[in-house]
Formats: sequence, C-alpha cells, structure tokens
Amino acid sequence: MLPTGTVRFPNGTRMVELPGFEDGAFWAQDAAAAMPVRLMGDLHGKQVVDVCAAPGGKTAQLVCAGAEVTAIEREKKRAQRLQENLKRLSLSADIVVQDGLEWQPTQPVDAVLLDAPCSATGTLRRHPDVLWVKRPRDVKALAEGQDAFIKAAYKMLKPGGTLLYAVCSLQDEEGPQRIEAALEQGGWTLSPFTEEELSALPQARTEEGYYRTHPGMWSERGGLDGFFAARLIKQ
Repeated sequence: MLPTGTVRFPNGTRMVELPGFEDGAFWAQDAAAAMPVRLMGDLHGKQVVDVCAAPGGKTAQLVCAGAEVTAIEREKKRAQRLQENLKRLSLSADIVVQDGLEWQPTQPVDAVLLDAPCSATGTLRRHPDVLWVKRPRDVKALAEGQDAFIKAAYKMLKPGGTLLYAVCSLQDEEGPQRIEAALEQGGWTLSPFTEEELSALPQARTEEGYYRTHPGMWSERGGLDGFFAARLIKQ
C-alpha cells in the first residue's frame, strides 16, 4: 500500500486475473495519475465534467467522490471502453460522444477535470520509446490544443468554479507554461495545492503550488509516472 492509498502489485501481475477484478472491486491506475482528482476538494453532489474521459480511471474516481459526472470522449471506440469500464465497476456517468472543444453543458458546472491530450513523456519508465517518437513540433501542436481545451473549460464553468488541469508530461511547455499562459490571458485565479493536500507525496508540491512528479520519485517503491497538475478558479 502506497502512502497515497494506491495498492501496488509486483511487475508482471495480470490485473484481470486478480480476485475481484471481474466483480468491479478495483481498477488499474498509476499512483501519480490517481492524485489529481483527490486535489479537487469536496465533490459530493457537484456537477463535474470530465473532458477527454476515456478509459475512465478518473471518471470512476469522480463518481466515487460523489460527483454527478458528465464524461466527454470524442472517439466512439474509446467511449465504448469507458462505458464498459464503468459498467464493470457498477458506476454510472453521463457519457457524451463529442469533441470536448465543442461541447457545452446546458448549465454552467461546478468543476471541470481536464486531463489534456499530451506528449505522454511522463510514462517513459513504462514506455521508454516515447522520448524517441515525440518531436519538438509535436509538443508545440499539443500545447496549442491544451490552450484551446482550457478556454473550452472556462466556458463550461460557473463563476467560482474549479478547473483541474493535468497532463502526463514532463515538458514545461505542456505544464507550467500552459497555466502561466492562462493566467496572463485573464479570467483565472491560481489556487495552489497546500502542503496538507499533498502530505502523502510532499516532494510533488512545487514552489508555485503545482503538483509535479517524475519517474525518479519513489524509486524504492517502484517509481511514479511523470505528471503535472494545477488548480484554477474561474473569476
């Protein structure tokens, strides 16, 4: 059991063969990726949109936290996988098959979780080839898309609503620089993560109050994916 509450099994463990998997007792998710939802505060009874939701690990977390979740996924096959995963877990969310850049709720919502499409360089400990297949121009294009998603999330939120922005990337261009750009354009206030909120993983808290992990953390426990998250409040 890791300090964050995640149970870690030895390398090579086949999750689908573990007792309880078919019964929906748990789902697989890297410990670093499991933290951002926990940093969104009390979600009980709140309307939350999960943008780019498949395969559904964070959607499941949101539902388990008591939120009323709308999960947005553009690709039909990925949306089907999301539905299957939630069904196995006996959880439900309103799944919308549409581009998250275009969809808007009928009423502004309390919170948005944006796990944005990114270079995935943070997964290098499990996928070392990612550093070879990604090029600088790929990161630039992804950063432009991330800015567009942040703007779309702004339109979804009610005043005072929370955006939790996250990427499994090690690149500054996809993490801190996207938050700095959003703050410069206005309409947002940064809500730094506190030491108490990150007490289970204190080394992941930056001076700015961001959440940031890298594959060298927790090496004695099997490591972590690289992840970045920040919390913004709509003014």
